[in-house]
Amino acid sequence: MLHRPLLPVIAVATSNLILSPVASADSDNTLIPNNSRLNKSVVENVFTLQRQAGCTNDVKVNPHLRLAAEWHTNDIMNDRNLDGDIGSDGSTVEDRARAAGFDGKVAETVAIMPALAINNLQILQQWYHNPAYYAIMADCANTAIGVWSENSLDRSVVVAVYGQPIESP
Repeated sequence: MLHRPLLPVIAVATSNLILSPVASADSDNTLIPNNSRLNKSVVENVFTLQRQAGCTNDVKVNPHLRLAAEWHTNDIMNDRNLDGDIGSDGSTVEDRARAAGFDGKVAETVAIMPALAINNLQILQQWYHNPAYYAIMADCANTAIGVWSENSLDRSVVVAVYGQPIESP
């Protein structure tokens, strides 16, 4: 019986773990690590919370708000000193939404977890019990939303940007 040394197997497994890409939202391709299901579940949970608050409108994903959320998520992932709404360049959610092409009033919720992964229940726990974040989620005027999330080995970040589009005449 031939025995192979274990060290090369461990080395390959370790290098795959270290060199593996950061998971990010990129559509529903399940062959590439992504968070699209998590992002969609956040949108669904906000819709449900708005229904419970008496809202009758729909919450629709807006690509401009999603881009603003992506920018801030990446900023938080790359700067460990960030833990809220202000970006490393001093930008606010309004600045990012405007730069992404959204015209209207905006607000933002941020979830940061010191872990490889975060799930929608952990996100809701953070946001639901924060009175300011709850007010944002339950605001019936917030009819547009963009959500983005990223993960690394020791940090997960989810940003949701809520919008009140200006109606065209």
